[in-house]
Amino acid sequence: MIVKDKNQNDIIDQELINSFEINYIFESKPINRFKNKPTIENTNYKLNNLKTKIQNINNCDLKSNAKQLVFNDGDHRSPVMIVGEGPGQKEDDLGKPFVGDAGQLLNKMLSAISIKRENVYITNVVNYIPPNNRKPEQAEINRYSEFLREHISIIDPKILILMGSVAMEALFGFKIKISKERGIWKELIISNKTYVVMITFHPAYLLRLPDQKKYSWADLKEIRKKIDELKLKI
Repeated sequence: MIVKDKNQNDIIDQELINSFEINYIFESKPINRFKNKPTIENTNYKLNNLKTKIQNINNCDLKSNAKQLVFNDGDHRSPVMIVGEGPGQKEDDLGKPFVGDAGQLLNKMLSAISIKRENVYITNVVNYIPPNNRKPEQAEINRYSEFLREHISIIDPKILILMGSVAMEALFGFKIKISKERGIWKELIISNKTYVVMITFHPAYLLRLPDQKKYSWADLKEIRKKIDELKLKI
């Protein structure tokens, strides 16, 4: 990987930290991803089954409050999977995750490490907007975490990125703090399969506290480094 900036060093100016605009250029080869038709059809079948399971959930305040299910976005063949918290108002309106202000920042964050949004796979812990756009409750996180684990198994990513405390809690429990856990590569076992995981701040959190963007930038560089180490095509 070759990193270039106007000073030929690793100094990141404040403007970049504040905006995540692309001042760093990561050289990469064109995507040449291939999967045979039966594998793709099998993945689509499993995703549709999971979506139906979530649509048929009963006694759920989230579902009762929402306009529609917000299931996924991006490329299900991608080696990188991103998990956020849950839909906001704009996501509930459009039926896709990360399409509001947080989604715009996510796009910039990905672009800063030379990744196009459409080349990753994106979902949330909960698939319906919480009432009054509140944080999902612990019982709701636990309930939807079962769907999330199945979702991860279907996509089978090489790198799993958990954005925000809800995503972290859904898979690692409620006794840890994101401020201490972010930026550290972890392992997650689902159905006897080990996944490489990076926990980082949610873009919505960064919009509220922009001074925290410097930590997310450090996390993003670690993610880019891991992609290059694993020689992933994205």
